[in-house]
Amino acid sequence: MTDIAEKPHGRGPVRAKGQETAGRVRKAALKRFAAAGYAAVSMREIAADVGVRPGALYNHFPTKQDILKDLMLSHMAELLSAWDEADFPDGMDPLERFVRFHIRHHLERADEVFISYMELRSLEPENFALIEAERRRYESILTGILEDGAAKGRYSIDEPKVATRAIIAMLTGIPNWYRTGGRLSERNIEDLYLTMVRKAVAPLATREPAALNDTQKVPAL
Repeated sequence: MTDIAEKPHGRGPVRAKGQETAGRVRKAALKRFAAAGYAAVSMREIAADVGVRPGALYNHFPTKQDILKDLMLSHMAELLSAWDEADFPDGMDPLERFVRFHIRHHLERADEVFISYMELRSLEPENFALIEAERRRYESILTGILEDGAAKGRYSIDEPKVATRAIIAMLTGIPNWYRTGGRLSERNIEDLYLTMVRKAVAPLATREPAALNDTQKVPAL
């Protein structure tokens, strides 16, 4: 009886060590994939970064594809959870809330964002379907905001799902070029992109064509 009772206590440290190693594998793979691309990275390189033998990786991730799938699913799970828990002022316009949330969340995770979008092509069909389903869940949040706003006359949108993907693509591209310490702060970026998004979906009657100055005028063909 004593031996049986003691066995569960012995598994705790082993399990904790395994989880720690798996976390280190994820971090090493994330850095490698973001820097060199999924296809150019080997399991041996990841193992070297973690400080274990290549064979030890297979105790946590059977293949490199499993690591990529895990990284992408974790990114989407964290994104959806963060949206549910986001703290914004009561009464904030839903579109503003989405834009500001998306920018803030993604600017802090440049590597994750890069991999989650650029390495979709590297996923095997079954894994691609899993990730795509989670992406659609997130996209449906913005689509719902746009559809509700259009029904109330606040927005003019022919295809809410197309508008959703266009807006998300625009916002997600920010981490590719934005660097802290420049002329524009993160809040400046939020304000600028929010203005562009609002103009893109504004009712036609409220859209004013921008006047071109002499240097911007297009010459006649």
